[in-house]
Amino acid sequence: MRHYSPKTLKTYSGWTRKFQIYTKSKDPHLVSVDDVKAFLTWLAVDQGVSASSQNQAFNALLFLFCNVFKKEFGKVDGIVRAKRKPYIPVVLSREEVDRVVGFMKYPHKLIISLMYGCGLRISECLSLRVHNFNFDMKILTIHDGKGKKDRTVPIPEVLMDELKAQLERVIELHEQDCQAGFDGTFLYGLLEKKYKNAARELIWQWFFQAKELTFVSENKERRRYHIHETSLQKALRKAVKKAKIPKRVTAHTFRHSFASHLLQANYDIRTIQELLGHSDVRTTMIYTHTIKSQTIKEAKSPLDF
Repeated sequence: MRHYSPKTLKTYSGWTRKFQIYTKSKDPHLVSVDDVKAFLTWLAVDQGVSASSQNQAFNALLFLFCNVFKKEFGKVDGIVRAKRKPYIPVVLSREEVDRVVGFMKYPHKLIISLMYGCGLRISECLSLRVHNFNFDMKILTIHDGKGKKDRTVPIPEVLMDELKAQLERVIELHEQDCQAGFDGTFLYGLLEKKYKNAARELIWQWFFQAKELTFVSENKERRRYHIHETSLQKALRKAVKKAKIPKRVTAHTFRHSFASHLLQANYDIRTIQELLGHSDVRTTMIYTHTIKSQTIKEAKSPLDF
């Protein structure tokens, strides 16, 4: 069975409750795909939900049918789709980025700086491991980003010393953990079965480690996780409030700012696409709306240049 995060399961639980209310808690054996179609159409037409919310509801019901009802989901068509509205992302100026970061403390300050400096998603940054960093080549490799794609980005020169100092902290903490007999870090998929000792090896340790060990009750193990995203988000909200930024700022805003500032500096859109890990350049093109147009509007002949 696929692994679902607690946050995802909580979201799915909310949608399934709404579905049960809509169907008047009908017997699971009597619930059909037609009920699903009617519910999703009702969300779009009567409730006016966004396209992303409708898709989220669909995934929740797929989970419900497959894992709870143990029924075939079948083909779902003929649904009225919620319209996806064009979204212009919120972007901070470089001065605003510095103001927010200035009100943050270690380790959140370093994490946000790396997210902005490399254009990382919050999940990509927090799940970095020691082996992702190549300080000699000044390259950071992101494995299994969105869409399970890998990519490389340059490590910001200005963060090099701080990142090396962070690595030393990781090494020191890892040595203490090993001496205390901890059971290693958390590994995804079949890595732990394939590499028996990988969980205790330095290269697989999280780069931004949690302060406390996590006790796994199922097998009585003590393992170390990375800093939780809620901790980072809480620290960011406090910094934004202190910096008095009149914008809706989230951790993802720094990725948007990274792309917009590169575009503003006349970097090629294809280069920005690769750095962000977008499959389609049309996704990257949204950032052309976040900066002031620098195009010469007056039509001229090339002979007059």
